[in-house]
Amino acid sequence: MGSSKSYAHTGNEIDFNGSAGDGDADRGRTVVASAAGTVVMSEYRTTDGFGNVVKIRHSDGSVTLYAHLKSRAVSNGQNVAQGQQVGAVGNTSAKYKIISHLHYEQRSSSGEILRASFNGSPYRYPNQTLTSNNNCGSGTTGKPTTKANTSTSNPYSPEQVCGAGFAQVDSATLGKQGRVFLLYSASTGQNCVTTVRNGTNGKVSAKAYLEVKGKRRVTDSGSFQYYAGPVRAKAAHTCVKWGGAIGSDVYDSPFEHCD
Repeated sequence: MGSSKSYAHTGNEIDFNGSAGDGDADRGRTVVASAAGTVVMSEYRTTDGFGNVVKIRHSDGSVTLYAHLKSRAVSNGQNVAQGQQVGAVGNTSAKYKIISHLHYEQRSSSGEILRASFNGSPYRYPNQTLTSNNNCGSGTTGKPTTKANTSTSNPYSPEQVCGAGFAQVDSATLGKQGRVFLLYSASTGQNCVTTVRNGTNGKVSAKAYLEVKGKRRVTDSGSFQYYAGPVRAKAAHTCVKWGGAIGSDVYDSPFEHCD
C-alpha cells in the first residue's frame, strides 16, 4: 500500500496510482479490502470496461469496488477481513487502453457511488495524496491467484496448464489442498478450467469440469500429482458453469461469466 496519489473521474470514483506519471510501475501491487465483508462479485467484466473486478458488501449494506485488477484472490460468497488481499493492481479492461492503477468506488446499499472517506476523513476531490492506515495484508490470508500453488513443489501455474493466451477470470479454493481456476482466451473465445494442487506429495483424486450453457459438461477426473484438466470449450458471450475437486473438497459454480 503506502503513499498513493489518486485521480477522480467526473463522479466519485477514484483511480489510485503510486505517483503521477509512473506508468505501469504499480502493476502487481497488493490490493486489500478496505473493510470486512462478503464478496458479491469476483469476475472478469467486458461490458463496463472493469476487467477483473471485485465487489465487497459490508455489514452496513454499503459496497466497495476494486477494478482493473491484474488478478483476483477471492471468490464469490467468500467472507474477507479488513486488510485481506483481494487482488493485485493491473490494467485489465476489454474497452479501454489504460496504465496499471486501482479503480476504487465506495457505494451505498442502493448502488449510488458515494464521496469516499479514508482513515476517517473525507477524500479531497479532485486529487489527494494518501497513506493508508489499513493493516495491509495482515487479515485472513488471501492468496494471489497469479500462481496456482502456495508450495514451490508444484511447478505448474494455471496459465502453464491451459496454454499461451489464457488469462485468469476466476478461481476458488479447495480447502487447503489447492484451487480450481477458470481462464479465458480472448483470441480463441475459449474458456479453460484446471484444478491445481498446492502440494504434490503423491497422487490424489481430483477433477476439473466446464459446462457451457446449452451444451454437455466436459470433465477430466482421475488420480493426479499436479493438476486435473485442462478442460477447454468455446464460450464467448455465453454463460458457463465450472468447478472441480481435490479429494472431498469440492467447488461448483452457478452459471456465470456470461459477457
